[in-house]
Amino acid sequence: MAPETISRWARRYALVSAAALCLWQAGVLVGVPRRTEVTLAVYGFLFPMVFGKAYSLVPTYFDRTLAVPRAPAVGFPLVVAGAGGLAVATLRETPPWLGAVGALAWTVAVGVFLGTLGWTVRYNLSGGDTATGAHNAARRPVDRVANATVPVAFSYLLVGTYATLASHTGLPPLLDGYPPRATHLLAAGAVALLVFALGFRLLPRFFSAPLPRPLAVATLLAGSAGPALLATRLSGGLWFRVGALLEAGAVCGFALAVALLFRRSTRRRVGLSTVLVAAGFGVLGVAFGLWFAFGSVSATLVTAHLRVNLLGFLGLTVVGLAYQFYPPAVGNLPGASDRTARVSVLALAGGLLAQAGGVTLSLSSLATLGQALTLGGALCYAYLLGAAFLTR
Repeated sequence: MAPETISRWARRYALVSAAALCLWQAGVLVGVPRRTEVTLAVYGFLFPMVFGKAYSLVPTYFDRTLAVPRAPAVGFPLVVAGAGGLAVATLRETPPWLGAVGALAWTVAVGVFLGTLGWTVRYNLSGGDTATGAHNAARRPVDRVANATVPVAFSYLLVGTYATLASHTGLPPLLDGYPPRATHLLAAGAVALLVFALGFRLLPRFFSAPLPRPLAVATLLAGSAGPALLATRLSGGLWFRVGALLEAGAVCGFALAVALLFRRSTRRRVGLSTVLVAAGFGVLGVAFGLWFAFGSVSATLVTAHLRVNLLGFLGLTVVGLAYQFYPPAVGNLPGASDRTARVSVLALAGGLLAQAGGVTLSLSSLATLGQALTLGGALCYAYLLGAAFLTR
């Protein structure tokens, strides 16, 4: 019953992720502080989906069985409490102990996650055992490189979690304790790198198309080094620019890989098309980052940058893979179909473009329209996930 247990909890993590996406977009519409927005996006929306799927995918890709099948159940309430406490603590006039409780819960949840997966793959840390069958032997070189990158992403998660805990407790801070450092470690270092690594294993099979190994290697190497330089050198300078270039190269490499797979494949499923759209937003997001590194920084552009990266690149990648894992058409509720899924993606992507344009050009009405559209798209996505899970 272990696989069924893990799958059931993965669906619960996905529902929490979808709920956080809706809360995030509702918060943007009513004007919550930027720190609240980032916390809901990273800790509430992105990581629950990452945790839920990694519990099942990582052991499989390392040719192992999850050492503690109940670990997802143990970590689940801690993830919810941690993300919730951290988000509420960013609001005005909230007691400081909320942040400490949230950070502690989050840290324990990450400890359960990393401890369980680390123990599971302890004799295969390099990922040399890939469980790739003989019929997919040509994919093994990319699979091994992708596997080897997963521990690097987990290292970013560990350091970013310490930075989060230190910012809410009496522990020594990471460097100067500047919150965006933790955000870059977690979002660019952990989530994005896992998207690259697990994506290079998933997407060639989903598309049923080959992926060039040199492109995968270059993307994963750049994606492994870039976030560390970005997080530690946010004040600017040569190394910050090097980090920005490396991260831009990684995201553009991933976007090129998705485009090549899409072109070489005859499959046009809604989830795969969504990942292609997400890759395009990734290119736009790193363009903002390069502007900050080689040009100037403004508050409005920072807001556009974080929304394009967190919702456009990472967020739509999560949505696309969710639609691939949990096809919308299997739901029995009214409107559960691929067409509705496409509407949700159009609302999220179109609304995000309107937001970015409105924020950049100081057109408040356009930005508000975009916020309403992304909230509608998020609600539609959550409805389709719920419909698919009810059917299962």
